[in-house]
Amino acid sequence: MKQQRFANIVLLALIIVSSLTCFGSYKLTSQMVSEDMDRALALTLKQQHSNVISQDTIRTFNSHLQIVELRGKATLAVDTRGQKFKAYAHCSEATIFSLSDQRPATILCVLTGLWAILIWYRRHQTISSTPIVSSQISSFGGLTYSEDDGHFFAADGKQVKLTPMQHHLMEMFFHTPSHSLTKTEIYDALWPKKPDASETLYTLIKRLKPVIEQHSDLKIESDRSKAYQLRVK
Repeated sequence: MKQQRFANIVLLALIIVSSLTCFGSYKLTSQMVSEDMDRALALTLKQQHSNVISQDTIRTFNSHLQIVELRGKATLAVDTRGQKFKAYAHCSEATIFSLSDQRPATILCVLTGLWAILIWYRRHQTISSTPIVSSQISSFGGLTYSEDDGHFFAADGKQVKLTPMQHHLMEMFFHTPSHSLTKTEIYDALWPKKPDASETLYTLIKRLKPVIEQHSDLKIESDRSKAYQLRVK
C-alpha cells in the first residue's frame, strides 16, 4: 500500500513538473517574441512616414526581427478606433509554442508515461497474484477450494487447472470431513452406469496425483485398495 501511494505521488509530481516546465518555456518564449516584435515594430514605424501598412512596411518589419523563425509568421495590425495611428504586432500561440524549447518538457512527459506504465504493470501483477478471498472457502494442506466460484487455488493464489473429472473428485475429497473416499463412493458419483470403472479410476488418480503434489502439500494415498485418502505429506 505504501509503495503504491509513493508511486502515485511520484507520478503526480512528474505530471506537475512536466506541465510547469512546458508552461514556463512557453511563457519565456512568449516574452522574448513580444519584445522582439515590439522592438522591430518601433524601428519600422520610425522609418515609415505613412499611416498605411503596406508590403514595404511588412518587409521592413520582418527585416528588423532578430528571431529569424518569426519572419513571415508575425503579423501587423492597425487600431483605427482612435485618432492616432497605432500599430500592433501579433503572433499565434502555435508559433510561440513551436519556437519554445520543449525538449525538457518532452523528456519529462516520456518519463511520466513510462512511470504510469510501470505503475499499471505492477498493479496488474499484484491483482493477478492476490489470492482470491471467498466467503465460503475450504483450505487443506496448502490447497484452497472456493465454494463461490468452484475453483481450487494454490498457496500463491493461482488457480489449479483440473479436468472436469479431477475437479469433481477433489470436490468430493474436500466435502468429506475425513478427506477419505471409498472406491464405491467414487464409482457411484463419477460413473454410476459403468459396470467396472476400476481402470478408469486408477488412471484418474494416477494423473491427478502429480497435479495435487505440485500445487500443494497434499498427496493421495490408497487405503488397502478399498479407498483413497487425501493427506498432508
